[in-house]
Amino acid sequence: MAEFDGFAGDYRALLDAQVGSAGYFADAKAAFLARRFGRAYEGKVLDFGCGVGLVSAAMQSRWPACRLTGLDPSTESLALAASALPRPARLIAALEEAGAGFDLIVVSCVLHHIPPSDRAATVRALAARLSPRGSLVVFEHNPANPLTRRVVATCPFDEGVTLLWPGETRRWLRSAGLRRVDLAYISFVPPQLAPLRPLEGLLAGLPVGGQYAMVGRFPAAGRGAVAAARAATGEAQ
Repeated sequence: MAEFDGFAGDYRALLDAQVGSAGYFADAKAAFLARRFGRAYEGKVLDFGCGVGLVSAAMQSRWPACRLTGLDPSTESLALAASALPRPARLIAALEEAGAGFDLIVVSCVLHHIPPSDRAATVRALAARLSPRGSLVVFEHNPANPLTRRVVATCPFDEGVTLLWPGETRRWLRSAGLRRVDLAYISFVPPQLAPLRPLEGLLAGLPVGGQYAMVGRFPAAGRGAVAAARAATGEAQ
């Protein structure tokens, strides 16, 4: 996805034009994570495909003590992320630099930019870098939402992408050994109705949200599952 170098400088403005406020929807994801993992989370977090740092910045704002690594192959995007984050973070351009033992890996609207034939391997490689009790959270656009489909169809940097239905995303997480997989829908409330956003937690089971979150964890015997995931991807133990 190094081709995002060409969009990096205008990325936020383009997204604002598409959805009204890129920062609002980034914070909506961070709000979901805070509901799921707690308001004072201090874990080791990888933001895979962090881009210009929108979700990374939202996570840092809500979780000042989290230990954040942002990863993106677009060096232009990483440069912008470095100046946008509220506090220093480790920023890298390749998964091989990331290390392992992450308590949380966040993949925010990235998988639809990865060719379908490479998605399973990508998820396996990420799962292999989780700690035994870690979680992998995939945020994706909901193909069942007509407004979402219209936004994607007119977005310059989404040209030619193939969206993932929740069943496909669940399949990739389970194939990576993440047997405890939960689905929640998000992005029901537009920026114009921001005061109503706290209600989104009550709507999580309705399959009409603009986006969805898939949360995967290893089974109770997580250490063995992590070892198996790393062996499957050739990662060092």
